[in-house]
This record gives sequence, structure tokens and C-alpha cells, in this order.
Amino acid sequence: MFSEYRIHPALLHLLYCLLCSAGEEVVRLQELEGNTVTIHTELTGVQSDAHILWFYRSENTDIKIVISQIIRGEIITDYDSEKFRDRLQLNRTSGSLTIRNISREDSGVYKLQIITGISSVWSFSVDVYAPVSKPVIGNQAEKRSASLRESCSPLCSVENGKDVSLSWYEGKERISSISSSDSSERLYLPLNKTNPDCSTYTCVAANPVSTQTTQLNITELCFINTGTKVPSDLSKRLAAVLTSVGLIVALSILFVWIWKKKTKQQVCEDAELIYPEVKTKSHNSNEAHES
Repeated sequence: MFSEYRIHPALLHLLYCLLCSAGEEVVRLQELEGNTVTIHTELTGVQSDAHILWFYRSENTDIKIVISQIIRGEIITDYDSEKFRDRLQLNRTSGSLTIRNISREDSGVYKLQIITGISSVWSFSVDVYAPVSKPVIGNQAEKRSASLRESCSPLCSVENGKDVSLSWYEGKERISSISSSDSSERLYLPLNKTNPDCSTYTCVAANPVSTQTTQLNITELCFINTGTKVPSDLSKRLAAVLTSVGLIVALSILFVWIWKKKTKQQVCEDAELIYPEVKTKSHNSNEAHES
């Protein structure tokens, strides 16, 4: 009689799989490279005799990285992974896994399986990011002209990376933003204001775990028509000319001084030659007069 109500083995297997996945949760974590990260399960008081397994998914294959079980009343925990070496630590009470000095190569899906009477599975997607670089602000006008600039075209740039965005803020309001999936190319974002006024403009580079800012300094970056200001290249040329002129003047003064000195010396020598001659003539005239 009961054979008529026997459940088909395939249906039993399907039911078992549904029960296994019933406790599965997907949690997304975003972490900074180099930090110590704990994947929290939010569980308390995991059954003391539970069999705990952690897996890391690599190239669609689940690699077993932690095995913790009770054997003859003794807790045996193996960290069976060359990739993570001595960087893993399991908390058997909660099932949480700690990863020390996490790197971008550790990004991926981690699975926790706890086996007691039934098997329960939790999945965690972990994305690890490098800290974002500090943005740099330059002036686009420098590429167009080397003369005195009446306009200022600030251009902000930053090294691109995973999920990096670059934005301009006027005060606290974001006025423009850019991002690119091609991390091999640097990000560039112009301010798109021909003559920025004295408002506070800030360029912000960010990814999900870090932020870097650079404030626009109009005075240093651009030449504003609020007074007569000479460009640096013109200043250098002017300084070179003044130096040359100064050198010529100095040489001229030295030449005149040497010439005057020689002239004076020559006059003195001529005077010494004339004086004895005059004196001799006077003496001869006196002798003639006496005779």
C-alpha cells in the first residue's frame, strides 16, 4: 500500500538541494588592499560538533581553503591553501573567516558550508581595491599658447583603476564626473569654465573604498587679468637679457677704468721726462747770465 506513495529518488535529490540552498545568503563586501578583513556570518553559537568548510571560487572551481571538524572529541582545523598560506583564521563559534593582508588577487566568491544534521551554505562576494591616486590639476591653455594667457582651462587627471571615478565640485555641489572601464588609460576631466571665478573648485578621485581630493588654486595655475603679470617664460628671457646687459656694462666700466689708469700713468711718466729738461735749461741760462 505504501509503495504507491513512494517518492521518486530524483524528486528527493531536488528536495535535498532546495533544503541545502535554503539558508544561503549572498553578501557583497568591498575592502581596501592591505587590510585585515573578517567575513562575518552573523551567526552565534554554531553547534560545537559542526563540520565547517570554507571555499574560494577560482575560475569557476571551488577550492577548499578551510576544513574544521571534530575528530574523537578534538577540534581539527586545516588551512589547506597555498594561495592564502598563513593569512587565514577561523572562528568556530560564528564560522567567520579572517583574512590578513588581503590583496586584489584575493577578490572573488567565498562560500561557507556548515554541516550538522543538514547542510547550510552562505556565499560572500569580496571585491578588493587599491587606494585611489591623488588627482593632478593642470592648465589646458598651456598646450595652445606660450604667451600671456587671458583664459584658464583647468584639467584634472588621475591614474585609472577598478571602479575609479573623477569629479569636479563647486563648493559641495558636483558639477561633472567621468569614469572608464579601461583601467589602462588615465582619466581626464576638464572644468569647462573658461575663466573660473573665485569659487572653491575641488577635483575628487574616488573608488568604493578610498577618496583623494585636490583643490584648484587659480592664482598658481592661471594668469588672471587683475594686474600686469609676466609669464614665467618671458620672465626667464627678460632675466637673461638683463644679465647680458649687466655683464656688458660691467665690462665697459672695467675697460674705461683700465684705460683711465693707463692714461694717467702715461701722463705722469711724460711729466717726469719734461721736468728734468726744463730744470737743465734753467740752469744753463743762469750760467750764461753770470758770465
